[in-house]
Amino acid sequence: MNQLLPDRMPTRLPGVVAASGPEAAVRFLEFFASAIRNPHTRRAYTHAAVDFCAWCADVGARSLTEIRPLHVASWVELQTRERAAPTAKQRLAAVRHLFDWLVTGQIVPVNPAAAVRGPSHIVKTGRTPVLAPEEARALLDSIDVSAPVGLRDRALIGLMVYGFARVGAALGMRVDDVFVQRRRLWVRLHEKGGKRHEMPCHHSLEAYLAEYLDGTGLRDDPQGPLFRTIGRGTGRLTATQLPQANAHAMIRRRARAAGIMTKVGNHSFRATGITAYLLNGGTLETAAAMASHASTRTTQLYDRRQDEISLDEVERIRL
Repeated sequence: MNQLLPDRMPTRLPGVVAASGPEAAVRFLEFFASAIRNPHTRRAYTHAAVDFCAWCADVGARSLTEIRPLHVASWVELQTRERAAPTAKQRLAAVRHLFDWLVTGQIVPVNPAAAVRGPSHIVKTGRTPVLAPEEARALLDSIDVSAPVGLRDRALIGLMVYGFARVGAALGMRVDDVFVQRRRLWVRLHEKGGKRHEMPCHHSLEAYLAEYLDGTGLRDDPQGPLFRTIGRGTGRLTATQLPQANAHAMIRRRARAAGIMTKVGNHSFRATGITAYLLNGGTLETAAAMASHASTRTTQLYDRRQDEISLDEVERIRL
């Protein structure tokens, strides 16, 4: 059966699952293989479910049917002490969804997590570090584009800034996801939930992508990944898609080289682009459409215009 399982699945069955019988074991694995399509969500839910099952076994639960709401509530309380509130809520969601799946599969009679409440967590502003427009400009200008790695890095960062692209959607692009339409260069992003989002390129992004494609010969491989790793010792692009962890390390390295002290991450450039757009008169509704957000409430998390006001007000403190 191991050959049938997708990546980031549990490598070993938790004891309480194995003790519940073969049907429970199959249903447990089917939850991760069938009900969760996003690999990052699958990984997070796997860690949460395995951790919860191991904790239940440690406190005396011998099978899935012996797990009660008190077990779930006690485990969630432990999560709130050891982890941030969003992480605790996500881990509770993983357990709740898992037991929903087990209930519909007639493995357990009721969902013990259904009535358990997670920690309160209200978010009005995102925590993602955001660059000032001049910092983003300095970072892009500091990249040496005389080699393929520089062309790649500038194109990727530019796509996240000018295209409001999530790093996962950007790294998942193929070469033919950059195309000409209405005499302009467009990009096609494959977003969460299978949504396809197409957007025209800003003139700077158009130049970055064109120089990257022409300078690396990628136009001859339209079905290959757009952003690729660099071969050791060759300095040339490989046929392997650039992993998200590598992109994060590259971003940190480029920021340090440009003298930027802010601890930027993969999502910083998406927030930077949205904030810059709104500062220059853009509307929240249009920004949401450009970022492929289902709700403007999500876009507001990336809107950091209030930071400028706060900094100005702080300087009014004069002693």
